[in-house]
Amino acid sequence: MLSYRQDFPILSRQVYGRPLVYLDNAATTQKPRCVVDAITDEYYSVNANVHRGVHYLSQQATERHEAARETVRRFINARSTSEVVFTRGTTESLNLVASSFGEAFLHDGDEVILTVMEHHSDIVPWQLLQQRRAIVLRVVPMTDDGALDLEAYERLFTPRTRLVCCAHVSNVLGTVNPIRRMARIAHDHGALFLADGAQSVPHMTVDVQDLDCDFLTFSGHKVYGPTGIGVLYGREDLLERMPPYQGGGEMISRVTFEHTTYERLPYKFEAGTPDYVGSHALAVALDYVSAIGMDRIAAHERRLTAYAMERMAAIPGMQLYGTQPDKDAVVAFNIEGIHPLDLGTLLDRLGIAIRTGHHCAQPLMARCGVEGMARASFALYNTTDEIDALVAAIERCRRMF
Repeated sequence: MLSYRQDFPILSRQVYGRPLVYLDNAATTQKPRCVVDAITDEYYSVNANVHRGVHYLSQQATERHEAARETVRRFINARSTSEVVFTRGTTESLNLVASSFGEAFLHDGDEVILTVMEHHSDIVPWQLLQQRRAIVLRVVPMTDDGALDLEAYERLFTPRTRLVCCAHVSNVLGTVNPIRRMARIAHDHGALFLADGAQSVPHMTVDVQDLDCDFLTFSGHKVYGPTGIGVLYGREDLLERMPPYQGGGEMISRVTFEHTTYERLPYKFEAGTPDYVGSHALAVALDYVSAIGMDRIAAHERRLTAYAMERMAAIPGMQLYGTQPDKDAVVAFNIEGIHPLDLGTLLDRLGIAIRTGHHCAQPLMARCGVEGMARASFALYNTTDEIDALVAAIERCRRMF
């Protein structure tokens, strides 16, 4: 994948006089030149509000916006563009489901199953819903090596279970959860299944029909696209029955002071002017990774992850979290005697960008018995040389303490 680095100009810059080693891809990926060029071209050549406009620029912008929806549909293999809702990102997508699905389908005493490795964006919206509906949250535990306890998972189901929410890939541990199997179990118990794809869509082929999930969420900025754009996939029959998440322009068919009727899918969930620039740039990003090949990207990143785990395990005082085989693109760790924040600060001065803290996964931190961790995460443009640089820098920092 070395040849693709030239597509990412930021990777050639220096930080504190040292070459940038960017290993914070689980937080956001860098953008290829074609994505940034697409944003510039949209504003300079095609900028006009989409839908409802009869003039040429509006028609052209609308065509690009809806073509982007088709690109997303094809990328995740949704059945219809009606199942592709543009949002601001994974967090808004999850809030949309919690609010709208909760309004339509959940009643006092109904149960939602989460997992201990969920991101806060797949925990807090359900707690907010608890303030309006007395729903019950049940939590799937995990084993010490970072795998979900599937026997415990099956025991959590009751006749009141309505929905399961699960990260496809843990943003901390890199564990690739068995979504297809978990969705089948949920469906066998009459429950629906939501997959958080924020950390899977950028790294592997994700096919919503093959996974048999009822909802899937992901963010554009984690898959080499712009910030502020994301996707909610939902089964069409479910979205049809769910009420709007927000009201305003775009999502209406007819408004009077006595009554409002809503627009058809997916526009019912897209109130206000959409990020038509972001949707177009996201489509360019998805075309970019598709041209490389998601299977090639996945294989490259799995090799990097395995190499990093092997190299880092040899460092004295190293504690690695999440040791499942075939984990994906993330290595979380701590070094004995060094606070992760101190380590991240020192590595930054050496030109190496990692993430430190609780990674928006405080229940998982509690399960691991720590307040925070350091995290290196990989993308298609990373190399084994960069991992060697990380290891050498960690060794240097360790000698300072």
